[in-house]
Amino acid sequence: MVKLKLALYWAATCGGCDVAVLDTNEKILDIVNIADIVFWPIAMDFKRHHVEAMEDKSIDVCLFNGAVRNSELEDIAKLLRAKSKTMVAFGSCACFGGIPSLANLTNRREIFERAYVEAPSNVNPERVFPKTKTKVSEGELELPEFYDTVLALGQVVPVEYFVPGCPPPVDLILKVVDALATNQLPPPGATIAAEKTLCDECPRKKEEKRITKIYRPHEIIPDPERCLLEQGIICMGPATRGGCGARCIEANMPCRGCFGPPTGVYDQGAKMLSALASIYDVKDEKEIARMVEEVLDPAGTFYRFGMSTSLLQRKRM
Repeated sequence: MVKLKLALYWAATCGGCDVAVLDTNEKILDIVNIADIVFWPIAMDFKRHHVEAMEDKSIDVCLFNGAVRNSELEDIAKLLRAKSKTMVAFGSCACFGGIPSLANLTNRREIFERAYVEAPSNVNPERVFPKTKTKVSEGELELPEFYDTVLALGQVVPVEYFVPGCPPPVDLILKVVDALATNQLPPPGATIAAEKTLCDECPRKKEEKRITKIYRPHEIIPDPERCLLEQGIICMGPATRGGCGARCIEANMPCRGCFGPPTGVYDQGAKMLSALASIYDVKDEKEIARMVEEVLDPAGTFYRFGMSTSLLQRKRM
């Protein structure tokens, strides 16, 4: 059997997607049985020049996790795209921008002000910031350009498949591996997860979709058998693709939306806003205003994982 050539790369993200691959435990041997890993810098001693030396399209599959935050990440995404037959956006950050894309609510200048001047631990009276080019003893060091806008992988290069999750669950990773091994991948452009919403696979009882108050998860102890949304806890299930096994729900915590929008939904946040508004049981504008105020951090709630690919994409500065 001719083995696949597999590449994995970690861009702007937390590293959890790479750990998820390791979390396949002994099943990682199944991956090794079907694929030779030709690039995985977090786990093995690979360098950029190794990829540059490869023939174009010599990598069969690249699992690219993380958003694109700067010029270096855009450059490596384009390089791996050129070298790979199949590019997979692996995890929420690559698929939708993920939590890094919440930085699209601000810009480079404000981020640098906070990180290098305003943060309580800083002492930077001369307001020194990173620059694209910095003088060093050996000459001039090129630093990546820090972008104003965080991009999802598909906004930078063409992507064949999307594997959502923060991180993708192990059973979904193994499903991808099995599809690769048996050459039974879906048509290009597909998201490898469920077609319907998380609510469709959630086992909780759904009875009375009317609420009069919004609670944050720490404010009440929810009934573990009832729909969390019906108990006033914002659960992104109605606007989120299923396929995760409802793991957060099983832990009595609401869905945060890391699988992105289901088929047919373009903007996950707008869909959830509509679902939430439809169950408000209020009598007048004053009560509506009160419930709206109870939704703290609406952008971080409704667009936690998908700002880059939403209708909003970023705040207009």
